[in-house]
Amino acid sequence: MPFSSLGLSSPLLKAIASRHYSAPTPVQTAAIPVILKGGDVRACAQTGSGKTAAFVLPILQQWTNGRRQTPRRVHALILVPTRELAAQIGESIRHYSSHLAEPIKTICVFGGVSINPQMMRLRGGADIVVATPGRLLDLVEHNALRLSEVSTLVLDEADRLLDLGFADELARVLALLPKQRQNLLFSATFPAAVQTLAENLLNNPERIEIEAAPETTPNIQQRAIETDVPRRTQLLRHLIQSQGWTRVLVFVATKYSTEHVSDKLRKLGIRAAPFHGELSQSARTMALEDFKESLIHVLVATDLAARGIDIASLPVVVNYDLPRSASDYVHRIGRTGRAGESGIAVSFITAENHAHFALIEKRNGMTVPRETIAGFEPEVVDTRVQPPNGGIKGKRKSKKDKLREAAALAANKL
Repeated sequence: MPFSSLGLSSPLLKAIASRHYSAPTPVQTAAIPVILKGGDVRACAQTGSGKTAAFVLPILQQWTNGRRQTPRRVHALILVPTRELAAQIGESIRHYSSHLAEPIKTICVFGGVSINPQMMRLRGGADIVVATPGRLLDLVEHNALRLSEVSTLVLDEADRLLDLGFADELARVLALLPKQRQNLLFSATFPAAVQTLAENLLNNPERIEIEAAPETTPNIQQRAIETDVPRRTQLLRHLIQSQGWTRVLVFVATKYSTEHVSDKLRKLGIRAAPFHGELSQSARTMALEDFKESLIHVLVATDLAARGIDIASLPVVVNYDLPRSASDYVHRIGRTGRAGESGIAVSFITAENHAHFALIEKRNGMTVPRETIAGFEPEVVDTRVQPPNGGIKGKRKSKKDKLREAAALAANKL
């Protein structure tokens, strides 16, 4: 099915052709006609399925067909969990609107940067606002933005919005919107909290569930390497150098670890940078751009980089620390093997996380063979040797036993 069969206008089709897209993805085929007719959508689709275009294209066409007002009134509000995703959607809107007869004003707003430039850009209004919830509410409180005439609300990565604690902010934003509006909810997963949100938000929605077809399943070679916790950084360096990896996205559990591991890699002669939520927006943007341009070799990140960030031609992902959940594992390794390319996903398996990785395998219906690398094998602990701390609880000698032994030893010496 070609894009021209979906009811999109010629300027939008021209913009699509300029990006060399041959045919719509399943989520685009299912969602675009419904959105053009004004219906609500509840879509479950994985990252990389083309869902950004699935809502951006019909929103642009609705705006083209609408009535212009001065100052501009917000036609569409797109709420996202992270600054990086906001910037990516803003860039997509810029591409898809490049052939429209009239320029559209899109503003991306998020925290971590000064609010004043964003307030300045909102003078005269905006047609589309892409925002993280907290900064959006800040702008409303500063009277820089009104949401009373929003026609279409989009919640993108809804599960991440709730995971990151935006439930209260979402409720406050929804209270500011007109009751009569179109609602579009896109999420990679639908846990109980997201299902409740969908039930309360959507009005007779079109339910779209896109599963990865076998022919479109990413070509990712998964490896599970057993080692000890203290050897992981040296093992990572060995793999980078011996395998000739050009760029590596390394996932760790905490913000501190991003700084610690990247610092250790730099001391080993590898260009590395941290990437986490407490960095300033300029630092995050610079790290991401330097990584995309191969100015740095390794990006050490929290799960902030697991969703909503598109890094073209990323060859390798490494789970230095395992993710908390099975779904997070899928999102992490999904950063590689995109757009028909192959990729490698490596997980470091230690004695401490062995059982957790087995659970991840079970939840995802997969088995990843364990392997070891010469020189980095985990140490084998001989359980027959009594540990210096007295051994297993319940097997230690009591104080009375020790006194009896001492008394017996003394008696034997007499």
